[in-house]
Amino acid sequence: MQILDGKLAAIAIKEMLKNKISELKISGKKIPHLAAILIGNNPASETYVASKVKSCNEVGITSTLLRFDDSIPEQDLLHSIRELNDNDDIDGILVQLPLPKSISEEKVINTISSEKDVDGFHPINVGKMVLELPTFISATPYGIILLLQHYKIETTGRYVVVIGRSNIVGTPISILLSRNTAYGNSTVTLCHSRTKNLKEICLQADIVIAAIGKPKFVTADMVKEDAVVIDVGINRIKDETKKSGYALTGDVDFENVAPKCSYISPVPGGVGLMTIAALLMNTYNACKQKH
Repeated sequence: MQILDGKLAAIAIKEMLKNKISELKISGKKIPHLAAILIGNNPASETYVASKVKSCNEVGITSTLLRFDDSIPEQDLLHSIRELNDNDDIDGILVQLPLPKSISEEKVINTISSEKDVDGFHPINVGKMVLELPTFISATPYGIILLLQHYKIETTGRYVVVIGRSNIVGTPISILLSRNTAYGNSTVTLCHSRTKNLKEICLQADIVIAAIGKPKFVTADMVKEDAVVIDVGINRIKDETKKSGYALTGDVDFENVAPKCSYISPVPGGVGLMTIAALLMNTYNACKQKH
């Protein structure tokens, strides 16, 4: 069993980007600039945004963090996003989710320019992905592809089961892996909470991608010997032994599933780090496309 170490893979991507951005600086070309919007003071969102800003600094991407109170009117937020759309120095825009209930997530995503949508959530970018056109791929599915690439895991002709059908992970990764690409050409089954005989379906899979948002949902009796397991889940569970009072766990029962696998990604330290690496890649590409 080998660990799909997101930290090592992310370091390799960051080093590559650091070198590319250094070359841009030397030649006097435009440096990528990411604008991140954080609304309120959700602890998890604070942590995620801080990690993204730190990662930008590590590779040489300029970052601007805009903070707003969670009482901000929706129209004011949309106005701020439009200003960023019109700012030629800004290459990528992300709005950290979740949003306050008073603000429409759909309106926010649709307001971000598709050319600066480095999270890959805009309907135009989702449509381009489905049509196999060049676009920004949602950061988590893109991160999964980058993780597979780093460890040279063969996907062609393999049977993949994706558990979870969200618009930002499950559905896009099922499409990406079924496309006629180097890290695609898989036969994919997309499962969800209403899927019957889920255990039997998973037991056939060469690659299982768990993105259902339920802690330790995938158990050892659902995974065949030598399967590749990619755990996308990040769940907080109570743990009195921790100073914070909780621990992070994935959608996979790692301790019992890992011995059966050829490869498995941990939580934390797996896909989450690759999501940030993919965001950096998208931001770099957004800059390169325009300059």
